[in-house]
Amino acid sequence: MPPELRIEIVPFDHPDAAALRAAQRAELALRYGTPDSEPGPAPTAADTVVFLLAREAQGRAVGCGALRELGGGLGEVKRMYVVPERRRSGVAAAVLAALEAEAGARGWTHLQLETGTLQPDAIAFYERHGYRRIESYGPYVGEPLSVCYERPLAGRAALAAGEPPLVRADQGR
Repeated sequence: MPPELRIEIVPFDHPDAAALRAAQRAELALRYGTPDSEPGPAPTAADTVVFLLAREAQGRAVGCGALRELGGGLGEVKRMYVVPERRRSGVAAAVLAALEAEAGARGWTHLQLETGTLQPDAIAFYERHGYRRIESYGPYVGEPLSVCYERPLAGRAALAAGEPPLVRADQGR
């Protein structure tokens, strides 16, 4: 993780979380030409088990990601986003590693995710991080713009042991 970065758990409705989700949706609206290109149900506070923010040393939120439980040892990565000026700086990798550690701590064995055909940067990122393309699942079945991935988490909790602990927003800074 970049040394100037801190990953923290915040409520889904935290103002910085909402702002980053809005920025992600706006960017996707430009790419896909529609305000709502998500084929599945949008994550909510009720179905998001953890929401992470990546913050710079000065406190500015620069990235985020969330987990949704799918059942049967499966989790889904949702709302991965990094502000454009911090892309390719390690922020996304740090958020993804923290999400994988959280999933492993919950006893989940695999993470799945959906991205889109017009997001080659996301596709390349997930493939670099060990995610393998799978058949579309759940609400993404039959969606021509959806690309789905999965990664087993075996040993992820052990790998995360050497990473800095996550900070909960209500624990102070």
